[in-house]
Amino acid sequence: MPRLFTAIQVPADVGLELSMLRGGLSGARWIDPENYHITLRFVGDVDEVLAREVMYTLGQVRRRAFDLSLDGVDQFGGHKPRSLFASVRANPALKELQADHERIMQRLGLAPDRAYKPHVTLARLRDASSRQVADYLATRGSYRSQSFHVPRFVLFSSRDSVGGGPYLVEAAYPLA
Repeated sequence: MPRLFTAIQVPADVGLELSMLRGGLSGARWIDPENYHITLRFVGDVDEVLAREVMYTLGQVRRRAFDLSLDGVDQFGGHKPRSLFASVRANPALKELQADHERIMQRLGLAPDRAYKPHVTLARLRDASSRQVADYLATRGSYRSQSFHVPRFVLFSSRDSVGGGPYLVEAAYPLA
């Protein structure tokens, strides 16, 4: 039973920039740069029949290619930080693409996903204090990426693990 999600891959040059933000925080399990991505829609653990339906239906998405950029580093978890991420600058084309994926998955019978906050996960945190994370963000939180082109989205599969990859591209879908 594959665990699936749709995403935008982060180009290698932007991934290299992001990898320079690694370190300086105890209790962080850093994501490997080749696994950086912007999730569009988590599908979950599905059977082979539904996996094929997802793969086929995503091929019907018709959107134009667009540009994105990353804008700042932050954390999820509030007073008990659980991950660090790079934020994606607001972008109408991204929002529309993600909404297409949400509609498709709901039509296929999946429950609505949580509120969408586009980001690139940089690290998963264990036992990092909110003070340590605040200090880290004080020095690296203002990160801004160069703009990068998004010519496609992909359907990834992953192993059931604690997150962070490795991910396998099951299908790629070009944007016009």
